[in-house]
Amino acid sequence: MTRVAAIDCGTNTIRLLVADLLPREAGTGLAQLVRDNEIVRLGQGVDRTGRLDEAALERTLAVVDSYAATCRAQGVERMRFVATSATRDASNRAVFVDGVRERLGIEPEVISGQEEARLSFSGSSLCLDRFVGTQPEGPHLVVDLGGGSTELVLGRSGPQAAFSMDTGSVRVTERYLADGVTPASEAAARAHVRELLDQASDVVDLSAATRLVGLAGTITTVTAHALGLADFDAAALDDAVVPAETMLASCEAIVHSTAAERESWAYLRPGRRDVIAAGALVWSEVVARVMAETAAGPAPVTSSITSLSDILDGIALSMADGAGTAVSA
Repeated sequence: MTRVAAIDCGTNTIRLLVADLLPREAGTGLAQLVRDNEIVRLGQGVDRTGRLDEAALERTLAVVDSYAATCRAQGVERMRFVATSATRDASNRAVFVDGVRERLGIEPEVISGQEEARLSFSGSSLCLDRFVGTQPEGPHLVVDLGGGSTELVLGRSGPQAAFSMDTGSVRVTERYLADGVTPASEAAARAHVRELLDQASDVVDLSAATRLVGLAGTITTVTAHALGLADFDAAALDDAVVPAETMLASCEAIVHSTAAERESWAYLRPGRRDVIAAGALVWSEVVARVMAETAAGPAPVTSSITSLSDILDGIALSMADGAGTAVSA
């Protein structure tokens, strides 16, 4: 087995997975050793300035230092570092790339929205494989809702169509909800997301979806709310099937929640409290749109599946096919 490290650096969170790649005869999979995440808000202000903030860079690179130490301690043999929306959009991304290279000894990849979608779908397959043999068996719509972008991927064994929407929890917060949720700001935010979903539907046939699968922190948080969890519970959240109406009700409650309510939810980390309303708003628009698009079809989508297997797992799995960089001992 090969020991790999996957690092996913998004707009709000940086995450690490150290795992052993299972031999091909055992089937595609991972034996997880370490899974960690830190909310660093690398994308702070990028939507407005087009640049990575110096304080955000400092926070993020400090975590990269920590991850480098973990990888050394775990005897990692191969590593892949992927940076997504915030880094894609930043004019000074070379500063970040140089900082990562200096600390890890590998070249970080600033990937496109299409590659982000592909890796997200690949990671979600670890969840979807557990639903093989259940009905329905048509294409899945996988939604990776991040801080700066939201990927929509339709497919079965692999992606058939994908679209990266230039929106997410941090971007919507900074553009529309920085001063709180008001009727006017909420309406503007929803109009923004609906316009992007119109664009997405020209590329991804939302009406063809027979399952809706949600990935990443916003959707995990809304799922925890919908399930009435007292705290983060990975066993309860992974593969959770939630009726769409229940999910929409939780989104509505979160969008209009108070600061005190958000602070009381133990499953909602402090670094996500100020952007969760925007994330829930985006997710509610996606769920409602997919329900409407599939309602007249043979297999209407009436629930969503939450997967804790996501782009991070997809990055790790990609190293079975030679992606990433060998790490010297």
